[in-house]
Amino acid sequence: MTSAPANGDGSPPLSLYHLLDPEVLANPYPLYKRLRDEDPVHWDPYLHSWVVTRYPDVVEVLQRFKADRTPTPERLDELGMGELTPIAAVMVQQMLFLDPPKHGRVRRLASVAFTPRRIAVLREHIHQIAESLVDELVGLQSFDVMDRLANPLPAIVTAEMLGVPTTDHDMLKGWSQDFAEMLGNFQHNPGRAKKTLQSVEEMVAYFHAAVLREDSHPTEGLINALTTAVVDGDRLTDGEVVANVIVTMVGGQETTTNLIGNGLLTLLRQPDQLARLRADPSLVATAVEELLRYESPSQHTARMAPEGAVLGGTPIPAGDAVIAVMGAANRDPERFPDPDRLDIGREDNRHLAFGWAAHFCFGAPLARMEGQIAFETLIRRFPVLALEPDKEIQWRPNLGLRGLTQLHVVTS
Repeated sequence: MTSAPANGDGSPPLSLYHLLDPEVLANPYPLYKRLRDEDPVHWDPYLHSWVVTRYPDVVEVLQRFKADRTPTPERLDELGMGELTPIAAVMVQQMLFLDPPKHGRVRRLASVAFTPRRIAVLREHIHQIAESLVDELVGLQSFDVMDRLANPLPAIVTAEMLGVPTTDHDMLKGWSQDFAEMLGNFQHNPGRAKKTLQSVEEMVAYFHAAVLREDSHPTEGLINALTTAVVDGDRLTDGEVVANVIVTMVGGQETTTNLIGNGLLTLLRQPDQLARLRADPSLVATAVEELLRYESPSQHTARMAPEGAVLGGTPIPAGDAVIAVMGAANRDPERFPDPDRLDIGREDNRHLAFGWAAHFCFGAPLARMEGQIAFETLIRRFPVLALEPDKEIQWRPNLGLRGLTQLHVVTS
């Protein structure tokens, strides 16, 4: 993507394209503030999309605008991206990209499998996994939190939840990261597309085989629950099961990995709040909500405008792309008093990190639980925890799914 010219006063133009600058990606909140203050319903000519940054406008987009935005194979051919057709074939069946009534049907069937009871029984086992991973770190003077905890914990939990071998968790994590790079970036990268295509083909084959195994060797995992879920005589096709297992796996891993990494970095940068949590571990649930608000793992998502759409008094033509920036809405001072201040005891914290309304992430309870357990375990097991000096903080080059590649800490 080419750089945009400066404004007449020398200031950079308003555009989310600035996220391509590593310095802006490391701290996007000043950019979000400019957009929110100067042009909260902004036509971005560089992205050919509207960008909305105020809390009520983002809620409106998440609640009423169209999620069905995956290009058809014909459209991909017109754009010279026909090689991406296998990816689109999966995405058009994922509830993340469906509108009513299709979305309601798939979500209703998936919800039968993804019940609060099913999540609750995982709590003790997640504790065991976290303790086991931290056992390997005790005695080390330094370690990379991403490599040793934030990546493997949700990958192992996800494998167990799906009902596939936990020994495959590294492979699942690799696929998840590849798919997330496509979901989180708004520029087409041919090099990345080739790798994503390979990962999607491998995932589809892997999970189709897992679905077939359920006939002869049923498990108690989510794949079995999805294949056997029946509502009013309706059930998911094998293709729908595979597509929604993939989006559940990716969402479950990437959101939780980023919550742990972003959240711990935030606490280490604000030691008064870390000390407060150490002194009162009962705050861990509200702390996780505040960390989700303050450094949202999912920063923005795209929708398509329906007929008659109006945002902040601005008419939006039907079919126009609209980018809803949850990371900006979660810092909107009209909704959150003193929004740039971290307060792990913050009340009335209805953030948008997990979306809103029909597309609210049904994996949110699991992500919250894993985050709570990860922070509680780290703080309890390591009386001293600080950023390792002279180690650069490295953010993933993912514009929408905000997370770290490395987070080195010291324990003494």
